[in-house]
Amino acid sequence: MKLTFIGADHEVTGSCHCLQACGRNILVDCGMEQGIDVYENQELPMNPSDVDYILLTHAHIDHSGLIPLMYAKGFRGKIYTTKATTDLCSIMLRDSAHIQEFEAEWRNRKAKRAGAEEYIPLYTVNDAIGVMEHFVPCEYEEIIALSDGIRIRFSDVGHLLGSASIEVWLTEGDISKKIVFSGDIGNLNQPIIKDPKYLEEADYVVMESTYGDRNHGEIPDYVAQFTKIIGETFQKGGNVVIPSFAVGRTQEILYFIRKIKSDNLLPEFEDFEVYVDSPLAIEATNIFQKNVEECFDEEALELIRQGINPLSFPGLKTAVSSDESKAINFETKPKVIISASGMCEAGRIRHHLKHNLWRKECTILFVGYQANGTLGRSILEGASNVKLFGENIEVCARIEQLEGISGHADQTGLLTWLHSFTSKPKVFVVHGEDTICEHFKDIITEEGYDAIAPYSGGEYDLAEDKLLSVGVQTKKERMSQKAFRAQTIFDRLVAAGNRLLTVIAHNKGGANKDLIRFTDQINSLCDKWDR
Repeated sequence: MKLTFIGADHEVTGSCHCLQACGRNILVDCGMEQGIDVYENQELPMNPSDVDYILLTHAHIDHSGLIPLMYAKGFRGKIYTTKATTDLCSIMLRDSAHIQEFEAEWRNRKAKRAGAEEYIPLYTVNDAIGVMEHFVPCEYEEIIALSDGIRIRFSDVGHLLGSASIEVWLTEGDISKKIVFSGDIGNLNQPIIKDPKYLEEADYVVMESTYGDRNHGEIPDYVAQFTKIIGETFQKGGNVVIPSFAVGRTQEILYFIRKIKSDNLLPEFEDFEVYVDSPLAIEATNIFQKNVEECFDEEALELIRQGINPLSFPGLKTAVSSDESKAINFETKPKVIISASGMCEAGRIRHHLKHNLWRKECTILFVGYQANGTLGRSILEGASNVKLFGENIEVCARIEQLEGISGHADQTGLLTWLHSFTSKPKVFVVHGEDTICEHFKDIITEEGYDAIAPYSGGEYDLAEDKLLSVGVQTKKERMSQKAFRAQTIFDRLVAAGNRLLTVIAHNKGGANKDLIRFTDQINSLCDKWDR
């Protein structure tokens, strides 16, 4: 029974943990890193084709975004997650692949003119579509037997539609252990979705620490704050531009605006228009409305019982095509524009920033976490100029943030979740910026918990309750984009070779004529490419 830490160790994004037990290789999350990549992530201790299962806590790309890359490298195991997460991944992974293919196309037009090498996306839309066939949708609270000696259960953790903590029971011989992966623990009293469910028993807990060094403070009156910002911006004739995560945060913002509209809190602008400019957000909103009974909280359910759609209102407009998106910026009437991505790293929001950042009458309103190194973080911290599509844009717009609005529990919320366990488990602190991981570890250590903040590559023997390695504390060397892509492409070639070895092993004992034909095909391929 060995646990290896791969990603989001002393970092916030790129979650990935590897569990090896009962002869099975299991990943818990397989996320993409966003923003600055501080530490050198270690490789998986096995080939992607040898991974049997992926257990997914929720659909956010920093937890799910590299699953299609695993598929491209030969993974053909099963992916267990909740039904809502399966639904969301069906659109989010496709969208991630589309963005990468679009970026590759754009870069290659420039590269061709410059005689540069071809830019290859990490994975394709076909990879994203192909991997969805391996998803196994699960119900909350259902105990599932993965294989002999391994059982799992998903419990609502209140972070996002379908988000979950994952309980894993392991039995090898006469040794039994229980490990809980917290996933991202939700903030209390979020609109639409339920509060986190608390668990009671575990030997080990792998726990996030995003806000482990601070509290959000008293729950703000988001509707009042939002109303004030919209009203003041509209009085000046400007637009309110909201970089928003397409899944989760956009639906919360729509929930608030519906309240503003229904209570007529802006009577002088009662017919104001709101544009959701994100095909992904539009599809995600439809998925929210498919998962009402399982995931919505009582307040949202009561609106539905009254025949009120909590995510819709007069003046709501959507933009699906690129032409519809471009047309928004030619509409002179003050409006609210909600667009992805939430950290301003990609997508249509960058076009809206280009058209509105330089206008002092406009407001850019941040409503979610901005990772270190992202454009959103730079703007929020006071950048006077930013570069968008090769053009320097002066930041003259009003920059605001809805304080306290977060899908993550604060320090008090994290401690409340941890204290729900009836006996003190050993705690592995992950998913936090470098100093925050250490700070939160120190806090819970003072409370009597045995806690470790591992680095990537850290290993722990669960059966022997013994730390094998704390991991590698090597800062990542900055690699050029060209070198990074070249390494990635070669890594995929190596992965394909490793998968071939796995397939060969699976054919042991096959018919001689089939094995001879297979051997000839491999030799033919080698003759073609041997350099």
